[in-house]
Amino acid sequence: MSDFDNAEVAFRLREEIARRRLSRARLAERAKLSVSTLEKAIAGRRPFTLATIVRLEEALGASLREEAEVEAAGPSLAPPEMGSYARPAVQWIEGDYLTLRASFGEDGAVYAYRTEIRWSNAKGHLVFAESDRSDATFQQAGFVSMPNLSGHTYLMTSEAGQYRMIMLGRATREQRMFGLLATLQVGQGSQLVPVSCPVALVPMAQIEDPQFGLVRESDARMAEYRSILDTATRDDYCRLRK
Repeated sequence: MSDFDNAEVAFRLREEIARRRLSRARLAERAKLSVSTLEKAIAGRRPFTLATIVRLEEALGASLREEAEVEAAGPSLAPPEMGSYARPAVQWIEGDYLTLRASFGEDGAVYAYRTEIRWSNAKGHLVFAESDRSDATFQQAGFVSMPNLSGHTYLMTSEAGQYRMIMLGRATREQRMFGLLATLQVGQGSQLVPVSCPVALVPMAQIEDPQFGLVRESDARMAEYRSILDTATRDDYCRLRK
């Protein structure tokens, strides 16, 4: 596996899982792998083997090695519609983030998951992928827009003309970002209802032993998570109006 970058393959795999709304258990079943093997490889606790990658590629019908094989001399600037940014100017944002937002299903609770942002050599712009969501079928993957005019960062998911957006203000000194998420929530029956809420992205290295999933008032991390998330409205990174 020395010819391939494990981190690149893991990100590509998380991106495919999010885009296809696959659970890791279902993918492991298709690829004839144990869930434990898949989880450890994705988390970086176990290197991928060529045999494992081939099985995963066959199960997905997509290449996981394309990103690792692309020459670095790809597009040097993101497309104009994403802000025409160059990688050296946006490298500070690459990494893993604990993502916090209000729960859509339980009042007062906070929902926590992981978002990874990285540069795609093949695409010539930043991309992101979500993981560690308890509702894995709703994991998102998409592109990152960073226009100079507003100084905001946009994490955009586009699927068959349907969009989900996270709009983030300028990062703090701690590299934390706060803003607003706009998406669709399942309403009555099959109805989809527009919904928005404050959101926070915190570098994963700043949170020791993070808790993912639904965090309730009785959970030990609730006070910390609520304080972080409330920064979005308290410090005017976003406003909610009726």
